[in-house]
Amino acid sequence: MSEHSDRLVDVLDGPAEVRRPRPPLAAPTMTALRERRDELRDRIMNSGAVERQRSLGKLSARQRLEALLDEGTFLEFDMYRRRPGAPGDPAAQGPHTDGVIAGFGSIEGRQVCVYAQDFSIAGGSLGEAHAAKIHKVMDLALSTGSPIIGLNDSGGARIQEGVMALNGYGGIFRRQVQASGVVPQISVVLGPCAGGAAYSPALADFTFMVRDIAKMYLTGPDVVAAVSGEQVSHEQLGGARVHGELSGVATFVSDDEQSCLEDVRYLVSMLPRNNLEQPPRLAPRGAATDSRPALAGIVPSASNKPYDMRQVIAEVVDDGAYLEVHEGWAPNVVCALARIDGDVVGLVGNQPTSSAGVLDTVASQKAARFVRFCDAFNIALVTLVDVPGFLPGTEQEHGGAIRHGAKLMYAYCEASVPRVQVIVRKAYGGAYIVMDSRSIGTDISLAWPTNEIAVMGADGAVNIIHRKQMAAADDPEALREQLVGRYKDELMHSYYAAERGLVDEVIDPAQTRAVVARSLALLRDKHRPVPQRKHGNIPL
Repeated sequence: MSEHSDRLVDVLDGPAEVRRPRPPLAAPTMTALRERRDELRDRIMNSGAVERQRSLGKLSARQRLEALLDEGTFLEFDMYRRRPGAPGDPAAQGPHTDGVIAGFGSIEGRQVCVYAQDFSIAGGSLGEAHAAKIHKVMDLALSTGSPIIGLNDSGGARIQEGVMALNGYGGIFRRQVQASGVVPQISVVLGPCAGGAAYSPALADFTFMVRDIAKMYLTGPDVVAAVSGEQVSHEQLGGARVHGELSGVATFVSDDEQSCLEDVRYLVSMLPRNNLEQPPRLAPRGAATDSRPALAGIVPSASNKPYDMRQVIAEVVDDGAYLEVHEGWAPNVVCALARIDGDVVGLVGNQPTSSAGVLDTVASQKAARFVRFCDAFNIALVTLVDVPGFLPGTEQEHGGAIRHGAKLMYAYCEASVPRVQVIVRKAYGGAYIVMDSRSIGTDISLAWPTNEIAVMGADGAVNIIHRKQMAAADDPEALREQLVGRYKDELMHSYYAAERGLVDEVIDPAQTRAVVARSLALLRDKHRPVPQRKHGNIPL
């Protein structure tokens, strides 16, 4: 037979067998090809156990992306990607998308890269193809200078793929570290996030969790029970409350998915796309001439009476609107993003309603990480100070109070963005120093007439300095009262620091918003050369 016999057909024409060429097959029309494509895409987009997601009170991965992104802006990559089957067994191929939807879109008209794990396909487990899709979109985010948002809902590594699944996680983590401080990274936990997968939210700049449906831990309840005998539920081990209030891994905790994704959009609207851009500005709000007399009534003049620092923040920022970071964790310090006269700022303030606003190990960590984020992404810092010092005690000392306090010190000292300090009331000891004092580089230091800046409070200082004199006195309590008054008059009066150049101006509380706005406007073009070095060695 001819080598081209496969192109011939046998045709019986009477008694003789005659070979005739097969007519060429007609090429499929463009209409047919488009219909075939649309059918395949429709099958892929409607695959997975979506009803099961709904029964669990969860949105599907595609519904989440629709809620997160501006309508009609999402362009999906690698929709047809799938795990290859064994040679000669195409039926063993995995489903299309391999359990993750990846691509880019926009939020408030600003480009972001995003991926959403699809728990309805293989439990959203991460295998080689799944990881490759995430790697691709992360590489794109870094090369284009776009924020990266990951929606996590996964049972963890795909056990059937062995070490290749672990290799996929490693590739994600390496890219997150490379992108740190270059593009904002946001992780949203909308289901399980277990084992090695939990490190991805921990590496992100901001992590969102939804109550009841989000779970995050390195080892699940079964492993905990087997190893330690401790019986614990998924919620008790790694629910949203645990990470929002105890571990500090969750930056924001939401009641439902819709409000969570709306908060993600709001956060993105205040962030620059990358470290080479400034945060998005809105039109000025007349803050430079805005008097807020209510401020004078919020803060009691007595240094031991509590008040809510959030009320001060609401009077200083535009429209009283701010986004508090780590609201449930380390509540003795408040960190928030807001706008002042249209410009995005990061605010750090001691909270007198929680442990009198004292600094401790977790508050230092919380504030330090927030300060470093703001500095990395060109967000000016406003620090509102009312701090009695560091929390004393063996638990704090043994827990590394020195090391954690040094983190906050380091973060402020390193920050090159505009920095304004406002001493609202007391500022004692080392805590005064680390709360962005003049000595560690704040650009402008302001104080209210209620300010008290000293090594410690007058009572404690007198007890140390004059203990022998009071012990020998006929009336120790009367002498003590006299000495405390003298100490306050001589070393703690409202203008003591200003007389020595450590406070630039003692302002009327009602003028705080106006003076801060004018200060930030002055500092907008601030430039501070960065020393040549690979990187510093922050006391982790």
